[in-house]
Amino acid sequence: MSTTQSERLRGLLEPLIASQGLDLEEIAVDSVGRKRVLRVVVDSDTGADLDRIADVSRALSAKLDETDAMGEGEYTLEVGTPGAERLLTEHRHYLRATGRLVKFQLAEGGELVARILKVDDEGLDLEVPGVKGRKATTRRLGFPDVTRARVQVEFNRKDKKDMKEEEEA
Repeated sequence: MSTTQSERLRGLLEPLIASQGLDLEEIAVDSVGRKRVLRVVVDSDTGADLDRIADVSRALSAKLDETDAMGEGEYTLEVGTPGAERLLTEHRHYLRATGRLVKFQLAEGGELVARILKVDDEGLDLEVPGVKGRKATTRRLGFPDVTRARVQVEFNRKDKKDMKEEEEA
């Protein structure tokens, strides 16, 4: 997708998405055979359930139908959320990932897998899991120290409620 088309679509759709209480995270137009697919990724601090996705999808579809932003020819509109292993690129992404396990690529080289405990304007307070029976440690990481960060999927994670119930038993 050309930068001009991307900017035009962003300018057209972002205010509409914001009016629905969501953030526009990504826009992409891909060619699939003869058809084009417009993918729009949205999110919010409270998440985006299926009803909100359906509402914003209908609103975007109506807006696109009344303009020529997609030009001539058929296209399919797909609206979704960032997914489980989202890449963290904005301050709000880090805030939304508080409590989640994240894999960081560090500016000094190397990787760090840690849980985000707290986010402020300068950086992150992290809990680094212990290895081989050792206790977890805390670490401060400034945003300039991070070159890339991606949320990790956890299948066996106990949430705070589960841990509290175990402590009481």
